[in-house]
Amino acid sequence: MDERIYPLTFTPALRDYIWGGRHLETLYGRQLPPGIVAESWEISGHPNAPTSADAGYWKGHPLPEILAELGSDLVGDRAAWALKRKKFPLLIKLLDANQNLSVQVHPDDEYALEHEGGELGKTEMWYFLHAEPGVEIILGVRPGTTAADFRHALRTGHLDAVLHRLAVRAGQAVAVPAGMVHALLAGTVVTEIQQNSDTTYRLYDWGRLGPDGEPRPLHIEKVLDVINFRAQGTIATPQALSELPELSEMELVRNQYFVVEEVSLAAGAAFFGACDGSTMEIWGCVSGEAAVEWKGRAVELPAIRYALLPAALGEFQIMARSACTCLRVYLPRS
Repeated sequence: MDERIYPLTFTPALRDYIWGGRHLETLYGRQLPPGIVAESWEISGHPNAPTSADAGYWKGHPLPEILAELGSDLVGDRAAWALKRKKFPLLIKLLDANQNLSVQVHPDDEYALEHEGGELGKTEMWYFLHAEPGVEIILGVRPGTTAADFRHALRTGHLDAVLHRLAVRAGQAVAVPAGMVHALLAGTVVTEIQQNSDTTYRLYDWGRLGPDGEPRPLHIEKVLDVINFRAQGTIATPQALSELPELSEMELVRNQYFVVEEVSLAAGAAFFGACDGSTMEIWGCVSGEAAVEWKGRAVELPAIRYALLPAALGEFQIMARSACTCLRVYLPRS
């Protein structure tokens, strides 16, 4: 048995952006430092905030170091493109939108690689863990909006006339591809699954000031370079993969970078899987309690907790300690 290959859990890296709050503590019992916590990077190989393993052989070692040592045994053959760049392919976060986030857009890989010093673009998805009654998000532009319409709205301060709003509730998911204008609004807590990138172009920030007392910078020209005026967001329609009394498996989002499934288990039920070398899997319990079991051992997954299953792990099972819902993330075939 290779003691280096086991389900990895990590110490989150916390970010204190001005729109954050304390919901990760009040809703989920997280122990937080004093002050604002906007984002918790749960599994991160990004240099801005890498996470370190919190148990086992790799305890205390940051994810980029683990990737350098294990390579495809960690991420799988489908991540060959990422390994060539010495990058972990994905980034898993929790976001607490206690205030509105800025209205923003992310570039695709081609634009980011040219303009952001080798950084990748950012395609992402949100799964809503918590949503206040009646809350909305901004996701895309209104149908028929042209570049001229958008520039006019920017000049005149009437952006709301061209932005598409969408009501959301807990348990729903949305896809946010590169090029789509978007903003989480106050009263939402999400888990975000995305490319391993920290590139954001801000186009509107609600007139507020940053911690230094100055307006946060906007990136209008880059926004106009990368925005997709045909993109209007919708709630993801789950595609049933398995529907049994004790186990429901639904595909929520699929793109070239990741697949996200929602797996719901009755208490005592199990999901049987295997990491066969083609792709890592990331499992996160978002309600109830679960555990990853393999080779007679177990890693507990209370809500909200993620584990990274290396591509070389072999057979495993997800056991429901109580009725639970989990997110399963893996890399698609090219």
